[in-house]
Amino acid sequence: MVSRSEKEILLQQKAVVIWLTGLSGAGKTTLASGLESALFTNGYLTKILDGDQLRSGINANLGFTDQDRQENIRRVAEISKLFVECGVICIDSFISPSALMRQTARLIIGDENFIEIYLKASLEVCEKRDPKGLYKAARKGEIRNFTGIGAPYEVPVSPDLVIDTDKYSIEESLEICLKAILPRITVGANPTVVK
Repeated sequence: MVSRSEKEILLQQKAVVIWLTGLSGAGKTTLASGLESALFTNGYLTKILDGDQLRSGINANLGFTDQDRQENIRRVAEISKLFVECGVICIDSFISPSALMRQTARLIIGDENFIEIYLKASLEVCEKRDPKGLYKAARKGEIRNFTGIGAPYEVPVSPDLVIDTDKYSIEESLEICLKAILPRITVGANPTVVK
């Protein structure tokens, strides 16, 4: 079998999982898309895994109970691990509201392969953004156990990076993110990204 390191040499990159966590509306999906685009432009091979995407396919049988949410994250972590073993940079965009969920993902993927990025945004700002109308529906009682309204979000205690998306634009957030991850994914010295 061809080893992961041989695949990384072929791809000229170090494989990791970039795990974006935060409330709905914090900017996870937007940042994941921007990150993938910037990395692709500079020759990196990536794969985005997103909650909506997986829940319409491989995780379609899961609901939003605590047990189902934990299983959702476990499956995502196992899929991400497979991508890493192929030398691919995986960008995971999941609320992953509990410390236990994020710790489970880190244990499955491996601490050395896991970059946890907390997108910090206040509930008030996330509700104003509300791109999918989920907060509105949760406030009306149409969605039960919605994170931030009917279910808690446990703020990460020691993530690898915190980006305050209340304060920074998507462009600024992307720049902060790239500066943090480029040393972890680049083969050779002095990584730079052409925008």
